[in-house]
Amino acid sequence: MKHWIEAARVRTLPLSVSGIIVGSFYAMSQAMFNWKIVIFSLLTTLGLQILSNFANDYGDGVKGTDNEDRVGPKRALQSGTISPQQMKTAIKITSLITLIFALLLIYFSFKESYLWYSLFFLVLGILAIASAIRYTVGNQAYGYKGYGDIFVFIFFGLVSTFGVYFMFSKEIDWLLLLPATAIGFLSVGVLNLNNMRDEESDRKVGKNTVVVKIGSANAKKYHFFLVISAMLLILIFAFLNEFHFDQYIFVVAYFPLVGHLLTVYRNKEPKNLDPELKKLAISTFLLSVLLALALIYFISDMIVNYV
Repeated sequence: MKHWIEAARVRTLPLSVSGIIVGSFYAMSQAMFNWKIVIFSLLTTLGLQILSNFANDYGDGVKGTDNEDRVGPKRALQSGTISPQQMKTAIKITSLITLIFALLLIYFSFKESYLWYSLFFLVLGILAIASAIRYTVGNQAYGYKGYGDIFVFIFFGLVSTFGVYFMFSKEIDWLLLLPATAIGFLSVGVLNLNNMRDEESDRKVGKNTVVVKIGSANAKKYHFFLVISAMLLILIFAFLNEFHFDQYIFVVAYFPLVGHLLTVYRNKEPKNLDPELKKLAISTFLLSVLLALALIYFISDMIVNYV
């Protein structure tokens, strides 16, 4: 069990649900909420993240990408604690469980009333599962061509935040594009850190991530762009929503983000970036929770005015 928990990469899980938290509480701020949608959207997203981690472990393991040159912690296949066949079986089981969660989420969101919406999200769910697997698995793995950032931005930023809100409201609120993009940027930032850490080993085995393509110096600039843009987008979102002064509690999460950027700026050794993955993931999760708390203010304000 210990090895499977390690293979699931628990430190990445809080990051994956950040978009769900923001989208759900934004819906709550508009007097729309359903715990079944929240629970199954969280389970579906966690399933996708674990599936992606298992597939990444398998794909990089069988390709020999995870080798002695790799800077980060040893993966399950690399260390031999889990065999390729066992991981392959786990990928199949996790895919099935995630699909079941997605089907339940679609049912509780639309039931019999919105057939086309149900079909759309079913296709989207299948694409998400396939994309999670194809990141490093197969000869045409898109993670080896530098497209991993796009997948992370779309599914863990836009789809998770917009998607869960749409399941509540059955409509698109374009203002939500600001926090959705911010969560997407921060999620890509975690992947970028991972790729900065593994740049040399990835380059040797032909894994052409964005970092390998643009080099470490530009990768740092790219990282600053992602994190700083995310912070600015949340501030713009708060301003356009006419947040009160005490609703800017989410700014607390900016302190570890700024500290993280300073660490990345000063860093000279790729291996020293490994702890920053967890810091950025937790900071993103903290930001989403604090923003959710700020959005709850609207509900309490409505209740007070009603009374």
